[in-house]
Amino acid sequence: MDAYKKIITDGLWTNNQALVALLGLCPLLAVTNNLTNGLGLGIATLAVLLTSNILVSLIRDYVPSEIRIPVFISIIASAVTAIELLMNAYLHDLYKVLGIFIPLIVTNCAILARADAFASKNTVDKAMIDAFAVGIGFALVLVVLGAIRELIGQGTLFDQIHLLFGESARTWTLHIYPSEWPGFLLALLPPGAFIALGLMLAVMNIINARKKAKLASIPVELKAKAEA
Repeated sequence: MDAYKKIITDGLWTNNQALVALLGLCPLLAVTNNLTNGLGLGIATLAVLLTSNILVSLIRDYVPSEIRIPVFISIIASAVTAIELLMNAYLHDLYKVLGIFIPLIVTNCAILARADAFASKNTVDKAMIDAFAVGIGFALVLVVLGAIRELIGQGTLFDQIHLLFGESARTWTLHIYPSEWPGFLLALLPPGAFIALGLMLAVMNIINARKKAKLASIPVELKAKAEA
């Protein structure tokens, strides 16, 4: 049970692919000008991670090490193609908004890294949990970053959420600021993405530093239990 807990903790926080490994920054910064785009790309990335990790784990004993990377990339590309076609069929408007960044999931280093470093060395159940943890961790960063930029940039949350959940979700948009709020354009532009991501990294570093300081202040015999 401790092994599964560590996998989840690593994926969500300790080894978060966006905030710690700093992988997948191109789509992370490009599409997160609102919460809906971040959530849509996050779900697509999670689906690809889950599919590729399971398939890689299933065939790990049958793929020679010399050709494992091309095989893994082929699996990831196939999963991305399937997800892209499904989005085009059932979420066409959102698919048009996300554009090239859906097929570019193939080049997301986080997905290949998990396939090669984890799924190819572990059983299917652990590979599946790792995919969920890493995918949700990445999606949370996308959603939070998109929410920050949307809130500051145009004073709303869940704008265009109907692209993901259908016409019934049009009323879900929250207008946080008064209608005369002019917005802050910088937050919606690429420099705003870098600034917001930098603030998120700073917050994470502060939390980790406080956690280490707290662990350092407790007795040695209790430290191992706290770290566990």
